Amino acid sequence: MSRISIENLPAHAGEKVTIHGWLYNKRSSGKIRFLVVRDGTGLLQCVMAKNAVPDQVFELFDRLTQESSLSVTGVVKKDDRAPGGFEMDLAHLELINPAQEYPITPKEHGVDFLMDHRHLWLRSLRQNAILRIRHQIISSMREFFDVRGFILMDAPIFTPAACEGTSTLFETEYFDLGKAYLTQSGQLYAEAGAMALGKVYVFGPTFRAEKSKTRRHLTEFWMVEPEVAFNDLNDNMELAEEFLEHIVSAVLKKRERELKILERNTTHLERVKKPFPRITYDEAVEILHKKGVEFARGNDFGGADETVISAEFDRPVIVHRYPAAIKAFYMKRDPKNPDLALAMDVLAPEGYGEIIGGSQREDDY
Repeated sequence: MSRISIENLPAHAGEKVTIHGWLYNKRSSGKIRFLVVRDGTGLLQCVMAKNAVPDQVFELFDRLTQESSLSVTGVVKKDDRAPGGFEMDLAHLELINPAQEYPITPKEHGVDFLMDHRHLWLRSLRQNAILRIRHQIISSMREFFDVRGFILMDAPIFTPAACEGTSTLFETEYFDLGKAYLTQSGQLYAEAGAMALGKVYVFGPTFRAEKSKTRRHLTEFWMVEPEVAFNDLNDNMELAEEFLEHIVSAVLKKRERELKILERNTTHLERVKKPFPRITYDEAVEILHKKGVEFARGNDFGGADETVISAEFDRPVIVHRYPAAIKAFYMKRDPKNPDLALAMDVLAPEGYGEIIGGSQREDDY
């Protein structure tokens, strides 16, 4: 008899197995008891009949509280009506440790309450699904770069200066050596690494001291920053297309269950196929003007502007060749028009806006 995970049940139909997990839910009907057990990989319904187990095991049911840790043993059978599509005829039940009263009930809870109980909220199906999709994104990202010969670099978290503007820095005292700041980007370190290794990427946390509570303002988020020596603007746009297509297709293929739990409409995700539409900054401005948006040519796009632009396309769109005046010093100027930078942004549909920003790097100092 083997101990397995719930996600591996399809390979053990008809066998007697043991599952270790936590009680997700329970109910009774006459002399039948139903337990739904979770183990982090899925849900399993266990059916316990009074005449099939010793009395002390059957009576143990009444002492089980939500999230109690337990071990269940029995024969697995396929049942499309059960959570996860499989059911266990329970032969043995062991209570490993009882749980105290669980504060997160099926009713609606506010965000503040859930964040106060974050360590428990992680056990919910939706939070579990989010973490698994995030894991898939990171795994697919590393796979993408590995097969293309990129080298992972780790950039410092503490930095001596800003790289994205001094107004959003988290500042700290660095012993008696002065100020240090939580990093806003590992890009400049990656640029140096590309001169040594050719193709590199940095992946890690970045910080912004932005107090606003919006989907566009996060004090901490994780960012991936590839750098490739000798890449021009077209190379960068192609890399961005391949990167997004690879990751989205992997999530659609390997995390279908999690997307269903989140009730995610995958229509837009299924359209993430290269080539993406490519338009210049000037063409993007024309879209805004035709849609009646008051936008001054020469300014950078805001979130609302990006939403209007991306709504014109059925997949991500790449906007390139921005005014040099609104872009950073390290973005190369267009030899055909020095007023433009060889920069590009990938705008995603559904109101997400910019998800990738990049440029051909300046090589003439």
